[in-house]
Amino acid sequence: MIRAEAIKFTVGDFCLGEVSLELARGEYFVLLGAPGSGKSLFLECLCGLNRIDSGRIVIAGRDVTNLEPCERGIGYVPQDYALFPHLSVAQNIGFGLRARRLSSAKISQKVGTAVDQLGIRHLLDRWPLGLSGGEKQRVALARALVVDPEILLLDEPVSALDEALRAEVCLELKRVQRETGTTTIHVCHNFEETRIVADRVGLLRAGRLVQVGTPGELFDRPADAEAARFLRVGNVLSGEAERCGKPLCGGDR
Repeated sequence: MIRAEAIKFTVGDFCLGEVSLELARGEYFVLLGAPGSGKSLFLECLCGLNRIDSGRIVIAGRDVTNLEPCERGIGYVPQDYALFPHLSVAQNIGFGLRARRLSSAKISQKVGTAVDQLGIRHLLDRWPLGLSGGEKQRVALARALVVDPEILLLDEPVSALDEALRAEVCLELKRVQRETGTTTIHVCHNFEETRIVADRVGLLRAGRLVQVGTPGELFDRPADAEAARFLRVGNVLSGEAERCGKPLCGGDR
């Protein structure tokens, strides 16, 4: 569904170093990593906010590497939600549809479907500055989903919420993703969040993808000692293997 081939992008002293990743249609993928590892930068490259130095981005068999963001079929929810303060909730959600020059009737229909799906119809006449963190998150998600994107990119979507609300919203994100079938990449550095939503996980470190697998594979079998420390694996033991001169069971290997 989406394939990133050796994506390289340099900004200042930091380099996103030839990251390759392939996601299946309808997959919920979590990109995990410490702050400063390049997670948000990678999303910005995928959606076209950053033009990559080299590599290729393919979505549903279509090379979108040199296309404008609006031509890539991607919905993007940035970490701060980026709602327009001078527009109502209804106008925020319908913004992408108006940019596509849909009729007023079609915009109203699609906005209605999106707000009902997320349970925020009561917010339509409100203004962003008066919304709670959870309400802003839902409005931003509705704005991204209403244009029927092939790919949904979520940058730390629940980081601004308190712990009690975070798990609830993660379950809601998973429900909506399953209902829409939208291929999703969700950036975070929270392990419980990862376990709730992820089909697969990628671990990014210093601009490089060091491991990809199911949540169980990453947390049970981290790629190296540094990954184990980041994932807070309980027992990380160091030692040296030494031959004792006797064959191992099944023969000397």
